[in-house]
Amino acid sequence: MNDTTVNDTKASGSIRLLLVDDHPVVRQGLRAYLELEADLQVVGEASGGEEALESIASLSPDVVLLDLKMPGLDGQGVLERLGKDAPRVLVLTSATDVERVPAAIAAGAAGFVYKDIDPDALTAAIRTVHAGQALLSPAALRGLMSGTSASAAPELTPRESQVLGLIAKGQTNRQIARALGVSEKTVKTHVTNLLRRIDAADRTQAALWAVRHGIG
Repeated sequence: MNDTTVNDTKASGSIRLLLVDDHPVVRQGLRAYLELEADLQVVGEASGGEEALESIASLSPDVVLLDLKMPGLDGQGVLERLGKDAPRVLVLTSATDVERVPAAIAAGAAGFVYKDIDPDALTAAIRTVHAGQALLSPAALRGLMSGTSASAAPELTPRESQVLGLIAKGQTNRQIARALGVSEKTVKTHVTNLLRRIDAADRTQAALWAVRHGIG
């Protein structure tokens, strides 16, 4: 039976969310506080991978909150079957499943946070990935990188280190610009240069690199 439910009571400009988790209580809890946010709209729920794919096709959500560990088609399988026009996917999982993260990121997940994340941090994470940024929560990064040895690092300028540290905290270019008192264009230039210098393909890889080298 399909668990998808649709809520069209909010403004069309809201970020449309699909909740995917095989535990009803988790989905209910997420919906309860996400729908308190004026710019977030939960348009549906799915309890498994196949249902999630059907819901994505029929509801066209902007962001999917996806559990990785589900019976049948799991979250990794969902990511691997999504096409190039897929919505942004924010993975929600437990600390015990942190080893699944690299494969999920490689398959296209835009971000990763733990299920026990603070509600305010989760809503910020949703807005971040919706804005086109990659995000790994600081706690998730520490768990992912624990036990990983650091390789030789290129020398960064103090400003580059500041920018990289803020990227590792999941901040957007606009937030970084405000924090440093510079223009967003300047931040974009720093980010482009940083990615090139540390040989990172995107902000997620840069965040992982930052934690591995003790920045942030």
